[in-house]
Order: sequence, then structure tokens, then C-alpha cells
Amino acid sequence: MAHATQETAVRTNVVVRALIYTGLLFFAGYYLVPLYVMLVNSVKPLDEIRQGDMMSLPALFTLDPWYSAWSTAQIGVQPTGLKPYFINSIVMVVPAVAISTLLGALNGYVLTKWRFRGDGIVFGLLLFACFIPFQIVLIPMARLLGLVGLAGSVSGLVLVHVVYGLGFTTLFFRNYYDAFPTELIRAAQIDGAGFFRIFWRILLPSSGPIIVVTVIWQFTNIWNDFLFGVSFSDVDSQPVTVALNNLVSSSTGVKEYNVHFAGAVLAALPTLIVYIVSGRYFVRGLMAGAVKG
Repeated sequence: MAHATQETAVRTNVVVRALIYTGLLFFAGYYLVPLYVMLVNSVKPLDEIRQGDMMSLPALFTLDPWYSAWSTAQIGVQPTGLKPYFINSIVMVVPAVAISTLLGALNGYVLTKWRFRGDGIVFGLLLFACFIPFQIVLIPMARLLGLVGLAGSVSGLVLVHVVYGLGFTTLFFRNYYDAFPTELIRAAQIDGAGFFRIFWRILLPSSGPIIVVTVIWQFTNIWNDFLFGVSFSDVDSQPVTVALNNLVSSSTGVKEYNVHFAGAVLAALPTLIVYIVSGRYFVRGLMAGAVKG
């Protein structure tokens, strides 16, 4: 009797698992349909897209749309592709992510291990900054960029993203360092280590998981940003998201859907690579600071 009950439980477990995985596969496939459509139609000639089924595989494979989107597509009145704007995004993202991550780590270090009067108010204000809508800061930020002479430049976009992302990076590192043993900091102070030596030799080397979380978060937000890019950039300093929008909206007459699809995949490729390479570490890093030990 016990054996039969156990066998029934095993079968029920198998059926439940099969249903769960079937549902997950269905939703994963449904979620990946837009990516499939973009990839398939980005390697088709335009006539095949207009005359055929957008879900079908290409009858004639071609990479001309990718070449056009990258280097020869027309954006506005300029006969250029996404290449210079892609480079602008890289030049903007790399320092913005690095600076905001480093400043967030320093803020988290100070707010947890070097307490001072009013530190809770400072952290509360930084936390409040995480919930400020983009639109509210447009006019003050434009005024600030004009005063410091960075309006319409890639450096100005770097400053904007560093300032706006500082609340998030501080929140991540503050929660992570709050679980770090304070006794190690006290021991290092007794041994004569100063503020920055403790940070560089003790805190930062143990911050790998939360650094990965912060870098992925900041990279994704900054690379995919459109509002700040279109508001604070000039023609020569536009990021790839703004250029992609111009590429699609500037088409007159015949819509080059294959070029548009190729451009969209090119613009999304860096974030896709980041998540494929280090996405599994994202959840680990979040959980590393979730439990105070």
C-alpha cells in the first residue's frame, strides 16, 4: 500500500513538472518571437518581406541590410549608418558605468562603516532620487550642462547618467556592505589602515557580486536610454538609440524594414551579450546582499 502511494506521488510529481516546463517553454517561445522576427527579416531582401510571410525563413539570405544599417543607411540628411552613434554609446557607457559604480561603492562604504550625523538623511535623499521621473530633471539638467559647458556633448551625457544613477549604485552597495563584518574594519583601523586603504584592500576585493549587479544594471539603463540622449545630445554626439529612432522615422517612400530590423538588432546586441555572459551572476549578486549575516 505504501509502495503504491509512493509510486502515485512520483507520477504526480512528474506530471506537474512536465506541465510547468511546458508552460515555461511556451512563454519563453512567445517572448522570443519578436527577436526571431527581427533576425529572420534582417537577412531578407526587401521584396521578399513585402511579398511573403514575415514569420517564414529567408528564401534568399543576404547581409546587405546589416551593412546598410551599420554604415550606409541614411539618417536625416546625413548618408551615414549607426556606426558613429554606436561608438558614441560605447564612449558614453563605459566611463558612466565605471564612475557611477565607483562612487556608489564609496557612498555605500561611508554610509555603513563610517557613520556620521545625518547619514540616514543623506541615504534617504539618495534613495528618493531613485524614484524621481526622468522628465522632472530635464530642465534643471539642461541648465546645469549649459553652465558647465557640456551641453550637446558625450561628456555631458556621461555626467547626466552618473548623477541619475548614483542613487541606485549607492543603494546596491549600501545594502551589500551593511552585511559586511564591521570587526574587520575595526581591526584594519587598529593596524593603522586609513579610509582609502581599507576601501581598496578590504571592501572592494570582496565586492565582486554586487559590482556585477551594478555594472549590468547601469549598463542596461544607460545603453537603452532614449530620453536623456535625445534631450541633451547634439547631431554628432547622439547615442545609438536616438540614431535608431532617426533611422526608422526618417525613411520616406519605401520603408526598408530589413534595414530597420538589422539596426534594431545591432542596437540591442551589447545588452544581449552582457546578459548572456554575466546574467547568471546578476541574481547571485542580488542575493549576496539580501541576507544580513
